[in-house]
Amino acid sequence: MKTIFIFFFISLSIFAQEKNPSKDYMTVFEKSNGLKTGTYHEVIAYYQLLADNYPQVHLDSIGMTDSGKPLHLVTFNPDKVFDFETIRKTKQTLLINNGIHPGEPDGIDATMLLFRDLAQGKIAAPQHTVLVTIPIYNVGGSLNKNSTTRTNQIGPEEYGFRGNARNYDLNRDFIKADTKNARTFTQIYHLVQPAVFIDNHVSNGADYQYTLTHLFTQHNKLGGDLGTYLHQEMMPSLEKKLANKKWDITPYVNVFNEVPEAGFTQFMDSPRYSTGYAALFNSLGMMVETHMLKPYKPRVEGTYELMKSMLDIMETDYDKIKQLRADAIKQFQASNSYPLDWTVDTTRSTILKFKGYEGKMIPSEITGGNRLKYDRSKPFSKDVVYKNYFKPTVEVSIPKAYIIPQGWWNVIDLLKLNQVEMSILKKDTTITVESYKIDSYKTRSQAYEGHYQHYNTNVISTTQNITFKKGDYYISTQQHAFRYLLETLEPQAPDSFFNWNLFDTILQQKEGFSPYAFEDIAAELLNNNAELKLEFEVKRKSEPDFAKSWYAQLDWLHKHSPYYELAHLQYPVYRVR
Repeated sequence: MKTIFIFFFISLSIFAQEKNPSKDYMTVFEKSNGLKTGTYHEVIAYYQLLADNYPQVHLDSIGMTDSGKPLHLVTFNPDKVFDFETIRKTKQTLLINNGIHPGEPDGIDATMLLFRDLAQGKIAAPQHTVLVTIPIYNVGGSLNKNSTTRTNQIGPEEYGFRGNARNYDLNRDFIKADTKNARTFTQIYHLVQPAVFIDNHVSNGADYQYTLTHLFTQHNKLGGDLGTYLHQEMMPSLEKKLANKKWDITPYVNVFNEVPEAGFTQFMDSPRYSTGYAALFNSLGMMVETHMLKPYKPRVEGTYELMKSMLDIMETDYDKIKQLRADAIKQFQASNSYPLDWTVDTTRSTILKFKGYEGKMIPSEITGGNRLKYDRSKPFSKDVVYKNYFKPTVEVSIPKAYIIPQGWWNVIDLLKLNQVEMSILKKDTTITVESYKIDSYKTRSQAYEGHYQHYNTNVISTTQNITFKKGDYYISTQQHAFRYLLETLEPQAPDSFFNWNLFDTILQQKEGFSPYAFEDIAAELLNNNAELKLEFEVKRKSEPDFAKSWYAQLDWLHKHSPYYELAHLQYPVYRVR
């Protein structure tokens, strides 16, 4: 009788918990009726609660951030398997990144709800997809709570700050990895190897009727059959699923202080951004951009529905996505050239049936100039030109391999962090290589994310026989990091390591000349080289600025003499053809 009573008591307790599970698992967002977001400590404690009570949920901490706290990784797998090497044998993963800009916390709260509802069976558990999230990526910014820095945003009551603990914008740091956050993210990304990557944000560019907008990786840049699938199948499928749920969505409205109906261009996500970085390893990436002028509650609810719809797409297209990602690198490697930079293709565009509000420029009472004013009493639906096709502007031939001298350990460390396969020369070896000299470049006049970044870089290429030292690195391009290698090691790429200042020491000439002493050497140089003398006196001296500057003339001659140092402007990454 006692045994029966105990069984009855346990059964009754379980029934009571399952009958109203939300009572014990309500988030701060729900308890506040959509007015508040969880703090960093509340969010991690909530996931710990789920992990303690549902064996399908696993919470782990990995690496470190600039704040001194680790990044957390939460996984939902109905099979209760959390070893990613094992997971990859049978399933694909959806990685969701939240709180990269903690003033935009919609995804933080929406993802907590999604994990809970999956764990409690309110949503059918996916069979082919494992859900993974970084609950709050910018931990330092999340801890920096305020209610003012998102100047125009409607809710929540308090939120974090965009800059991290060292005031970096983490969504500009993925390729250069200046922060501990980015370096830990890289470890997580290569551990998880997501098929699909979502980064949750809030947009502030214009006013319109939509709560949700999407910013997919630019499909031409993603390239091949994978890019075609993203553009022609995945994106339309997501839009349709959300429309069926009465959630309208449009592409990210890429304007600033202009009306969207004038037309706008798709955002080009280079590898400094999360989705641009993920594209280098053939993840299908998108940023969710909710609208800051909509109340917080529907923004979170819309983000929830979008992520749930993406799970459905991944379940339906499981085999297709798996095969397309497997073939993507092969398609690039089969080409003779690789595109490094892009521009809008003005011959192609898409017409959006855009739902906006009438806006016009009116006199400003503050500045005396004109200001943009939207009229929400005048909604419209108009055809709007959306320029979402791009074409390459810079392409390079694909080398067989790269060689990097071991002294450039800062670059080698980043390659290792990204699991680039490398071999080390076992002895001094002479190899025929393509060598770059930096011919020209421009540099930003203002600091940008801790750098004075270069751009418009051009190189001069020559073929040379160079003896490399024992311990130097030989890096074949026939590997999974193929795209990462070309977009970081080719100086002309917008987010190359050169443009991010990792090679700036080659730009400074270390040895010069004393004019009073070099005059005699220069005279001897001209007397012994008729061709050089002709170029100097006829061609160069015909240039007025050159002819007026005695120092420019001596400097030119020095750079054409045996005394000029070979290391100046010599790019120290070599291409094996």
